[in-house]
Amino acid sequence: MNIFKRRHFKYDIIIWAVRWYCKYGVSYRDLEEMLSERGVKVDHCTIYRWIQFYAPKILVKLKWYWKPTFGHSWRVDETYLKVKGKWVYLYRALDQAGNTIDFYLSTTRNSNAAKRFLGKALSSIAAYSRPKTINTDKNPAYAKSINELKLAGKYPLDLEHRQFKYLNNLIESDHGKLKRLINPTLVFKSIKTASATIKGFELIRMFKKGLFDAWKYGQDILGDINIITHNLLAL
Repeated sequence: MNIFKRRHFKYDIIIWAVRWYCKYGVSYRDLEEMLSERGVKVDHCTIYRWIQFYAPKILVKLKWYWKPTFGHSWRVDETYLKVKGKWVYLYRALDQAGNTIDFYLSTTRNSNAAKRFLGKALSSIAAYSRPKTINTDKNPAYAKSINELKLAGKYPLDLEHRQFKYLNNLIESDHGKLKRLINPTLVFKSIKTASATIKGFELIRMFKKGLFDAWKYGQDILGDINIITHNLLAL
């Protein structure tokens, strides 16, 4: 199945637009103008539809490239963004090297949301990649959710949960870099829209972190494009 079938633009233009939007923190209208300067006449609403459709598919298709093969220590934290004028919470986990483990967008900030996220993060990786320690802030929801996951047999009983704020400087700094991409979007209109867009942002951030370097063969940006193009055309 060709997921570019019946599109009015060639696949390389679509991938070009998706990459630029997710990498450079521009608005849809800004990107419309940038493409127009290069002879591509495309409406900003069309670009929006491309992001919503293709960004989640790229993330899933490239999962085996970026999912970590080991993770001795996780840094877990949540940050905030607005959806339709209301605050929602983006839970994120990084390993000790700053590589992305997983993320989860929730309308609530409580132990149930933390438990869903940690369970999702754990189930998305192989057993040998599971952490020996998880570092969080003082939010009591994390301690409760980790204990419940231990009792359910989803986390090993000897997993160490540390609550030292300074150890989370790594993920807090990473939140800021992600927020620089989110801010030009102003306000998301729905959770579905926010989730699809953030998947694109997180994926391109993974390229910048070097999670795909082993498969780029020194091609730099061209390597990014080749990996995305090859995997999308295979769908």
